[in-house]
Amino acid sequence: MSKILTRREFLTRTVSAGAATIILGNTSLAPGINKSVRIKDPLQMVTLGNTGIKTTFLGMGTGFSGGNRSSNITRAGVAESLIRQAYEKGIRFFDCADSYGTHPYTATALKGFPREEYTVFTKMWVGQGGVPEPERPEADVVVERFRKELDSDYIDLVQIHCMTDALWTDRQKRQMDKLENLKAKNIIRAHGVSVHSLEAMEAAADSPWVDVIHVRVNPYGEAMDKKDPSLVIPVIEKLHKSGKGVIGMKLIGNGNFRNDSDKIDASLNYVLGLGTVDLITVGFENPEQIDNYLARIRNAIA
Repeated sequence: MSKILTRREFLTRTVSAGAATIILGNTSLAPGINKSVRIKDPLQMVTLGNTGIKTTFLGMGTGFSGGNRSSNITRAGVAESLIRQAYEKGIRFFDCADSYGTHPYTATALKGFPREEYTVFTKMWVGQGGVPEPERPEADVVVERFRKELDSDYIDLVQIHCMTDALWTDRQKRQMDKLENLKAKNIIRAHGVSVHSLEAMEAAADSPWVDVIHVRVNPYGEAMDKKDPSLVIPVIEKLHKSGKGVIGMKLIGNGNFRNDSDKIDASLNYVLGLGTVDLITVGFENPEQIDNYLARIRNAIA
């Protein structure tokens, strides 16, 4: 894991970078943390938009290099122990998906802890690929399986996974209605979408159905919906202002600069400074990474 900068090193590098801006291609981005930002600690409890769901600012993603019901941590045989260690270190947000195959590991890892003390989000796959079987049952059937796999009477959030189509709100209307009905029955607390295109994000911003959205965000445009972040940031701001919960993902460019300490710190600093991202997820692969990111965020906001 990359070296954590001391507070003095962090400030020195920020000043030497121009004290106010990072220039990336044609985009000028302000990395300095807005002094009004409410985040004071990575384990601080935050509220996701207007949902009323409260959880930690730093969450654990369980799907790094995930697909076909597996991810790096399931393949390495460390999913259960790592999720439990994340909880023991204070993280209360666990980001799952059907395609990651992490539901049973999450259930076992968190068994014995009070259910109201942690937040579990998951995502249903509706497109081709992603999960082994070709059938795509409707949301009520899928969520019932999810509840059994997660060993929970309710799920905090269920999202439609990896939308790229500008017309996804029309094409997924039946699934959306099913999820809305499950929310009315208190089987899920909120519903939403994770997006992988700017067009899908813009559609989400215009949809009153979306309670919570996953967005890809970092100052380098790496693994984002556009290479130029300045095209994406205004849409994230619109999402936030409309009361939708905003979850930041791909802060480290889908792991592409996980060994570049300067870029990691710049990305954390940048996202913290936006003031429009409610919480972030990181796909930890070992307990040392959890400690590392807790320290990095505390260093950035000190």
